[in-house]
Amino acid sequence: MPADPRPDLTACDREPIHVPGSIQPHGVLFALSADRVVEAASANADLLLGGPAETALGRPIEAVVTGLDPAHLDAVVGPQPFDRAVRLGPVSLNDRTFDALAHRSGDVTILELELLDGPPEPAGPDLRHEPVAALVGRMQLARRTGELFDDVARVILDLSGFDRVLIYRFDETWSGTVLAEARNEALPSYMDLRFPASDIPAQARDLYRRNRVRQIPDAGYRPVPIVSRLDKPIDLSSSVLRSVSPVHVEYMQNMGTAASMSVSILSEGRLWGLISCHNREPKRVSPAVRAQCDLIAQILAMRIAVEDVHGDAADRVSVQAAQARLLSAMAAATDFVTGLQSLPDALLGVARAEGAAIVHEGRVTLVGAAPEPRQVQAIIAWLMAGEEDELFETASLGQVMPGGEAFADLASGVLAVSLSRVHASHILWFRSEVVRTVTWGGNPHKQFEPMGPDTRISPRKSFAAWAETVRGTARPWTPAEIDAARGLRQAVVEIVLKRAEELASLTEDLQRSNRELEAFSYSISHDLRAPFRHIVGYAELLAERYGAGLDDRGRHYLASITESAQTAGKLVDDLLHFSQLGRVQLNPVRIDMDRLVLEIQRSLAFETGQRPIEWRLSPLPPARGDASLVRQVMFNLVANAVKYTRGREPAVIAIRGRREIGEAGAETIYEIEDNGIGFDMTYVDKLFQVFQRLNRAEDFEGTGIGLALVRRIVDRHGGRTMARGEVGKGAIFAFSLPAEPASGGSA
Repeated sequence: MPADPRPDLTACDREPIHVPGSIQPHGVLFALSADRVVEAASANADLLLGGPAETALGRPIEAVVTGLDPAHLDAVVGPQPFDRAVRLGPVSLNDRTFDALAHRSGDVTILELELLDGPPEPAGPDLRHEPVAALVGRMQLARRTGELFDDVARVILDLSGFDRVLIYRFDETWSGTVLAEARNEALPSYMDLRFPASDIPAQARDLYRRNRVRQIPDAGYRPVPIVSRLDKPIDLSSSVLRSVSPVHVEYMQNMGTAASMSVSILSEGRLWGLISCHNREPKRVSPAVRAQCDLIAQILAMRIAVEDVHGDAADRVSVQAAQARLLSAMAAATDFVTGLQSLPDALLGVARAEGAAIVHEGRVTLVGAAPEPRQVQAIIAWLMAGEEDELFETASLGQVMPGGEAFADLASGVLAVSLSRVHASHILWFRSEVVRTVTWGGNPHKQFEPMGPDTRISPRKSFAAWAETVRGTARPWTPAEIDAARGLRQAVVEIVLKRAEELASLTEDLQRSNRELEAFSYSISHDLRAPFRHIVGYAELLAERYGAGLDDRGRHYLASITESAQTAGKLVDDLLHFSQLGRVQLNPVRIDMDRLVLEIQRSLAFETGQRPIEWRLSPLPPARGDASLVRQVMFNLVANAVKYTRGREPAVIAIRGRREIGEAGAETIYEIEDNGIGFDMTYVDKLFQVFQRLNRAEDFEGTGIGLALVRRIVDRHGGRTMARGEVGKGAIFAFSLPAEPASGGSA
């Protein structure tokens, strides 16, 4: 058979872009041994050496580059990270100003001297701080992360001065869609366009994950080679000067952009997307501005991670509720098929599918909108003919199973679990195809271009909107749905084999969710607290050392930075506390609620000061619950009453309690009523949700988590939370706890 003359379409995925052997010309690079001997240097080092770069090899860096700060040299030989370049500060050499950076790469330390356009930027605040601080405040108030994207794009456009800024998100196939855009008229709009995974191949995505900020000041640059006496190429993955692939340069030129900057959005270590900046003319961005853009991206990533965790938790609660009903039905039924069939809505709800099939002992039982039995048997035969795993999932069966496109209308999406490795016993869930039109940024298919006697892959020349109708693809299965299917399989297998196990997989799923929440909580507490403390600390140092030399506006900027960072740090602490509540072990005791309210009054005395507050305290029945958590519920509600009555003369706060017999049995209800600003009952359902605030942060401080904490604590005690209010006329917040037995209990 003759060889295929076409080029390998996966060649871009194997291009060694991390070892290009060259750098961009807006800086100089040295590779140093542990004793600061130059092992490699960029060819343009002659700017600093007074001779060819080769003359520096084998000599100490301080001997060949005079004028380096001794502190920089000491820092270079100290421990350096492998995953990012650390800024050492500005340095002046040969009447030029450079920004010094260093990181480890294998056995050498990479010292990069990035040429600055002008003198080093002052350490004090400038006009860029205020929009960044204001953006952070708006991020805290946004109800959904999607509301932030346009705002982030606009602020970064203003900060950086680029012609176009895009917020770009990857999907599960690594194709990307433009979710938000800010631009001037120099470049066309790419809003809502989709770009194929081949535009950013796998090794490029890995570099974006490892090196968060990347700039190409001039796509027309000439690469500067690296001269070296090392026996292997230098890995420049974390280099800020690393040269880029010629294919990417051609891609930029075809796009009509002469300069670009990318800022990675990492959600829990995964590359979620990019903030992609483009300019028609060459453009360089200072390290300080790049650092600010990186900070914005990290805060945005934090919000994305929080929303993803809570969304995933909600998904798991939904599917696990359906799973629990099925397990109960199977335990009570004579066989598992009867149990599953008895609750068709729950069986579909486990995977939120449109149809399902149970295949056992040669019989096919259909539920909902499912293919015909013979088609289900064909899917089972295909699964068993391959290397069958316990679980199989696809959103496009026609792409992986020959003939599968014939029933794509009902079964484009298939999620299947095998109950036996010997017999054809399976549970399958189905989703129909979603016919949609995808608008690509140009024809996404790579083109062949003759290059002399050879043929190579060329980036597409046009990025005009290119519409394509996509068929045979269903809505993808989520991790929560896949885990629920796997958990149900395990439960069914155990019931079939043992007939005595109940709810076997529910515990496993809950433990997995807890581990994920614990990992997320650790990430917040460990990785996010420190940056905010640093921001506050450095801002306070600036105020202390240079505050006297600043005008009122400068001091205002510093105060805004400090306040925003402190608020963000408080938000992190509240989120951590909120995520941990579900795992706190309750220690129920008898609680004297009268004493508790008096103690809370005393603790709020500093905040209330000389405010005229009329406290109307009725005798409260005792409660039974975890003392510290019940105190937090009462404290949050009373503190809210104090806060939202600010400006009332006098403020009136009433606290009362009563016992009632309801459908769920005896309960004790506690009410906190105030004559404050109240609220519109239209939004009552949002009050107890995370980040849901009905007032501006400028008017009333807070993170929007306090009432969510109240509801979670009360829910864990088996109680209820309620609220009534009227705008301008006050509010009543109430919670209930299961009443103590009549005989009382131990104190």
